[in-house]
Amino acid sequence: MGGRAILLLIVGFSLIFLLMGQNFGRISTEAVTNFSQYYSKDISHNIALSGANMAANEIFLDPTWTAGFSNLSFQDGTMNVTVDIVDAFKNIRRINSTGIFRGDTSLVQVTLQPSKFSKFAYYSVDENGIWWTTGDTVSGPFHTQDYMRVAGHPVFNGKTSTKMGIIRYNSQSSRGSGRRGGGGGHIVDDPIINGQFEQGVDLPMPPTGLPNLQTAAGSGGYTFTNHDTVYLTFAGDSIKYKFSYRGAETTRLASSFAPNGVIFANNATVRLKGVVKGQYTVSASDSTIYRRWGGSQSNGRGNIYIDDDIVYNSDPRTNPASTDMLGIVAKNNVYVTNNTPNRSDVKIDAAIYAETGGFGAEDYDSRPVSGTIYLLGGITQHTRQAVGTFNSSGISTGFQKSYSYDNRLLSSFPPSFPDTGSFEIVSWYE
Repeated sequence: MGGRAILLLIVGFSLIFLLMGQNFGRISTEAVTNFSQYYSKDISHNIALSGANMAANEIFLDPTWTAGFSNLSFQDGTMNVTVDIVDAFKNIRRINSTGIFRGDTSLVQVTLQPSKFSKFAYYSVDENGIWWTTGDTVSGPFHTQDYMRVAGHPVFNGKTSTKMGIIRYNSQSSRGSGRRGGGGGHIVDDPIINGQFEQGVDLPMPPTGLPNLQTAAGSGGYTFTNHDTVYLTFAGDSIKYKFSYRGAETTRLASSFAPNGVIFANNATVRLKGVVKGQYTVSASDSTIYRRWGGSQSNGRGNIYIDDDIVYNSDPRTNPASTDMLGIVAKNNVYVTNNTPNRSDVKIDAAIYAETGGFGAEDYDSRPVSGTIYLLGGITQHTRQAVGTFNSSGISTGFQKSYSYDNRLLSSFPPSFPDTGSFEIVSWYE
């Protein structure tokens, strides 16, 4: 090989190595830059996450908290958090948390809505000494402030919690973990819980459910006043009402009668039936009578009677796109009326709430055998009520029960349905 060829070869290799060295240097520089940027992005994101969690905790401790944080130093960066009320009527709030670190900015947004009692398939304050037995099934969230009393093996499909614990009908152990075999004794009776179980959960029923509904009815709903009894019939697009059994009935277009869906009977009894199209909450309040010799008592109103089937125009079990939804909220009790239409089954599509009483059947222990209560929705009540009596041969008076949970209630709720006093997260964006 001649001298010129060797020179060209050396120059060529030199150029190649120079280019490779330049590329290696650029890659090394970019790697350092990328690492620095990733580090800054990661820290700013962590600051934003911390701000969102701190704000959520403040709202958990005080549901009215909207102060936020302004230019708060955190992890050598800065945190800014605001709480916006995006829907004042539904009290929906959004946490906007911004984290800043070395010029990099990250945003986390969390949307919260009030936690509603309608999410429960079953809730009670006082179980009234009634036992859950083999054959009983609850599908959906369950909570009682009382003991869960268990005879046999009732089934609970969903998150299950109690404040006081579990009492088993036949067991050396009166309280246990809620799982079969727990408690340290020979377990004869034990619930079958297909979901998370918690004991010691305190979730009281606040006294604000009815006042809040009354306020909502006065701002876009409808309020009945100066009537002892309101007969209310849903008829698809219409609502019919009268004030005595043989009274004249008025028919109104439902959407204009109560635009926000809240219907409030002030100091009255409501008698309810029909086919619901749309989203409504029907409520009844009472007033307190104060006696000269001291003490007080209810005037006997504030009850809602189911006089016949009350069902959705579009059944969500066959039409998942159905938006029909009903809340039945009584200051005292919700009763299935002892009448002829309810002698052969009754169908109820609703989330039921009884603030000082419960859901039960009128004259449950003396009415004839009346078939089955088919309930689609959930029951929230202060004191558990009975719907019938049984003997060794089966039902002897009243109703059997077939209760199904409306799964839409996990994320949706009837208008202004009573809330638990706390919030729950419905979306988390980061």
